[in-house]
Amino acid sequence: MTASIKLIGIGDGGKATLNQQTTEWIEQSDVLVAGERVLAFFDTYEGQKIVIKGGLKQVVEQIQAATGNIVVLASGDPLFYGIGQYLSNKMPLEIYPHVSSVQLAFARCQTSWQDAKVISLHGRSIKGLAQKMNGEKKVALLTDEVNSPNAIAQYLLDFGFHEYHAFVAENLEGVEERCRHFTLEEMKEAAFSPLNVVILIAQETPHVWPLGIEDEEFSQRKPDKGLITKKEIRVLSIQQLNVKPDSIIWDIGTCTGSMAIEAGRIAKEGAVYAIEKNEPDLANCLENQKKFRVDVTAIHGKAPERLDEFPNPDAVFLGGTGGNIRDLLTICSERLNEGGRIVLNATTIENLAKAVEIFKELGLHVHIIQAQIARSKPILDMTRFVPLNPIFIITASKGEK
Repeated sequence: MTASIKLIGIGDGGKATLNQQTTEWIEQSDVLVAGERVLAFFDTYEGQKIVIKGGLKQVVEQIQAATGNIVVLASGDPLFYGIGQYLSNKMPLEIYPHVSSVQLAFARCQTSWQDAKVISLHGRSIKGLAQKMNGEKKVALLTDEVNSPNAIAQYLLDFGFHEYHAFVAENLEGVEERCRHFTLEEMKEAAFSPLNVVILIAQETPHVWPLGIEDEEFSQRKPDKGLITKKEIRVLSIQQLNVKPDSIIWDIGTCTGSMAIEAGRIAKEGAVYAIEKNEPDLANCLENQKKFRVDVTAIHGKAPERLDEFPNPDAVFLGGTGGNIRDLLTICSERLNEGGRIVLNATTIENLAKAVEIFKELGLHVHIIQAQIARSKPILDMTRFVPLNPIFIITASKGEK
């Protein structure tokens, strides 16, 4: 039986960042567990050393097999994107955090951070960062060698985040600590240590588009326009999709990307996958993503081809029906996560009837909204209404009543 397990946070300054009590616990321990870089601070330690390298499962097994007093060392606050939660779910331990890298970075920047958005790109894809940070006054980014300050600057410039200035804190508490302010253009070209935190501060109020972006704001096919899910129908369809912050969404036949973009602004912690068979429309979709700061995965193809490249969805949107509607709806139904929804917009009663028949054969619960909408339009000093085409919004639910 182990006497105790203590998880202690440590800074990049090594032993100097520990207090007297945590130093004594380390000196009196029988087993010291840490990554190679942290263990290097304790080259005279005489007890057993366990190196954290690769997966944590093997490390947990080694800790559980060890006896005596055990100390696990982790950088900064182990419960802030660290190993603390994982270890505490596996074994009883006491946790003594150090100051997190984000706290230190904001201290060096002399800026409060209670209102900051913190996003980790360490070991994660930068995909979707645009919608996660759009509209935020302050953002702190945890980086890695792939998602470096240079790569982040290029990404933000691509999506038009010109209102942000950057502060990069490198090697915090280490002998080579360095902190500098940059414009995004400067950060793109500078050289950095791999150990850094990026803080982004908006110099002006960021623009945030409302739900229901005006149709005219989207880049659309020219000279033929109108191949877009109209604003009012878009909002109703988004509501029927039941999009959550972490939803995985498919937009099939995305065209301008209007639905993918509206959904992506809600599912900031999820992901949107779109497919479009017409290359000029796909080009418009990519242009619209950058304008509205929503980073979705949009590919060229005709569904159901290439849908196997997407993860299983929580919500699927189809802006219309096609010749392969039965195969397409069958695949969508089979891939749909439990509790998920498929929303299909139809303009004719024949396509409505066909879609409802297929959905019911697939065992899905079907709900239909008939939307008949008219927009006001001035005529001389008066106002008249111009109707939009009536739309059937068909919602098929999996596992819902």
